Amino acid sequence: MMSVDEKRIREFAYQIWESEGKPEGREEEHWDKARKLAEAEALAPKAPPRKKAAPKPKAPVEPKVAALPAATKKPRAAKKPAAG
Repeated sequence: MMSVDEKRIREFAYQIWESEGKPEGREEEHWDKARKLAEAEALAPKAPPRKKAAPKPKAPVEPKVAALPAATKKPRAAKKPAAG
């Protein structure tokens, strides 16, 4: 059975191989890079799990009101002449 570290190295090596266009003959280079990545990952401090924010309450949906036809709109008041 494969250890977690070996599995992680394999995953990294595969990702590196894919990202470089799946070249042949560079397995050793990819495994070396993958090993270094896995070691760095293992040494990195573990971040505490993030708390999920409570879902925001949804705003009430306002019913859509059709616009009134122009004929039923109130007429505008006439402008007052300027005092002078």
